[in-house]
Amino acid sequence: MLTLEVLNTLKEYSEKMERTVTLVLQQGEHAKRDELVQFLTDFVSVSDKLQFEQRETNGALRSPITFTLETDGKMTGIHFSGLPGGHEFNSLVLAVLQASGSSIRLDDSLQQIIRNIDEPLNFEVFISLSCHNCPDVVQSLNQFALLNPKITTETIDGGLFPELIEKRSIQGVPSVHLNGERFADGKVEVAKLVERLMARNPESAYQVTVPQLPQQDVTIVGGGPAGVAAAIYSARKGMKVTMVADRIGGQVKDTQGIENLISVVETTGPELVNALQNHMNQYEITIREHLRVERIEQGDPKTVHLSSGESFDSKTVIIATGAKWRELGIPGERENIGNGVAYCPHCDGPFFKGRDVAVIGGGNSGIEAALDLAGIVKTVTVYEFMDQFKADQVLLDQARQRDNITLLNTVATQEILAEDGKVTALQYQDRDSEEVHTQELSAVFVQIGLIPNSNFVDGLVERTSYGEIVINERGETSADGIFACGDVTTVPYKQIVVAMGEGAKASLAAFDYILKQ
Repeated sequence: MLTLEVLNTLKEYSEKMERTVTLVLQQGEHAKRDELVQFLTDFVSVSDKLQFEQRETNGALRSPITFTLETDGKMTGIHFSGLPGGHEFNSLVLAVLQASGSSIRLDDSLQQIIRNIDEPLNFEVFISLSCHNCPDVVQSLNQFALLNPKITTETIDGGLFPELIEKRSIQGVPSVHLNGERFADGKVEVAKLVERLMARNPESAYQVTVPQLPQQDVTIVGGGPAGVAAAIYSARKGMKVTMVADRIGGQVKDTQGIENLISVVETTGPELVNALQNHMNQYEITIREHLRVERIEQGDPKTVHLSSGESFDSKTVIIATGAKWRELGIPGERENIGNGVAYCPHCDGPFFKGRDVAVIGGGNSGIEAALDLAGIVKTVTVYEFMDQFKADQVLLDQARQRDNITLLNTVATQEILAEDGKVTALQYQDRDSEEVHTQELSAVFVQIGLIPNSNFVDGLVERTSYGEIVINERGETSADGIFACGDVTTVPYKQIVVAMGEGAKASLAAFDYILKQ
C-alpha cells in the first residue's frame, strides 16, 4: 500500500527514534480492517523500533479500525480511528517520532500550562482526509496527550463513521469534541485551544515559569509574509528580535496555489511557509509561536503582554497580524458554523457531495471555491452583491463553462435558514426588483474577503472603521515607536509580495527610529 518512495522516507525518519513505538490495533471485524492491517504492517516494516500488534483492549479503543500508540508498554493517549492517509499521514509520522522521543513543537510556557492541567480531557477530532486544516489541529492535540497522561486525543475519519457523524450533527471539519461535547469547529490555532483550556483550568497558568526575555530592540507581532520579512530584515541589522505569532505563515499556510510571487513560477502555501521558516532559522530570531499578544503598553520601552501571562520590554513593535475571514453578519451565520456554514471549501466540501450549495462572494476566492466544489456537489450558486463580479475573467470563463455553476449578481443575502441543527436554505433579495427569494440548499460557503486582526491594539493606534491600522509611507502608526505592515494595515492590494515589501520597509523604519533615540 505504501510506495517504495514513502517507505524509504519513513526509514530515514525512523533513524531519529529513541524509543520503540508499538501500534496496537483493536481486534474485531470491519470492511476496512484488512486495508488498515496492511497499511500498519508496511508502516512498521521500516525499523526495528516500530512494532505492530493486534489485541483486545477491553473497550479502550473505539472499533476494529482504531489503533493506538504505545511506548514502554503504556498507551500514549494518541488514537487513530481509520486509516490515516492523505493529509493525516504526516500526523501519524509526527506522533510516532514525538512518542519515541523527538521534541515537542510547542512553546515552553504552553507546555507547562498543558502539564499543569489536573482533570481528564478526552479529545475527539473529526477529520476528512482531504482537509488541509485538520492536521494542524490533530498534531497540536496529539502533543497535548504526550505532555499530560490525563489527556487523550482520538483522530476520527468521519467518512468511516457516518452514524457517529450523524449523531453528533457534524457538517464540517475539523470538529473537536472534548469529553463528548463540542469544543471547537474549523481551523483553530494552538493559542486558542490553550486559551479555552486555561478558561476551564485557570490554575494551570499560575505556575508557569520561563526565563524572562531581556529587552528587545524590535518585537514583531504576527508570523505571515510581512512579519517574516520584518524579522529577517531586523535580524540582519543586528537587532535583538522576537516574533510572537499564532503560527508561522498566517493565512498563507491555507492557500493551495500561489502563482504570483515574482520569481517563483508556482508554489503552495505550505511550501512557502516552510521556506519562510527555513529563512528565519538562518538568523538569531527568538520565535514565540502559538502565543498571542494580549496588549501592548505604550512607553519607553513598550511592554508586550502575552496570552501565557508573560510580559517583556521592547524598544519598538511591528504589528503584522494580518487578517481573518470576513463574516456576512446575517442571521443564521454564526449559529450554524460547522452545521452547514463554512469558510473552507477544501475542508468541508466533501461533506456535501451530491447536494446543492451556495458560495457568497464573487471575487477570485469565491469563484475558485465554486470551481472546486463543482466537482463534488450537485450544484453551486454564487451570490455577488455588486453589479459585476470582481473575479479575474479567466476564472469567470471557467465557471460559466460548468453546467452546475450558476452566477447571480446584484443580490443581497439576508438570512441562512436551518432546521434540526442543519442549514436548509438561503434567503436573498434581488436588489433590482427588491423581490425576496428562498433557495433550498445544504451549505453556505462564505468567501467575502478578510477582516484585520487588530482588536488587541484598539485605543493604542489609529484604525479605520474597517479595523485597518492607519500607517504612513514608512509604516509608522499614530503611536510613537509602533509600526505596522501587511494585510492588517491601510496599504491597498492585499498580496503576498506586497506584504513582504511592507514588512521590510517597516523593519528599516524601526531601525532608523532606534538610531535616532
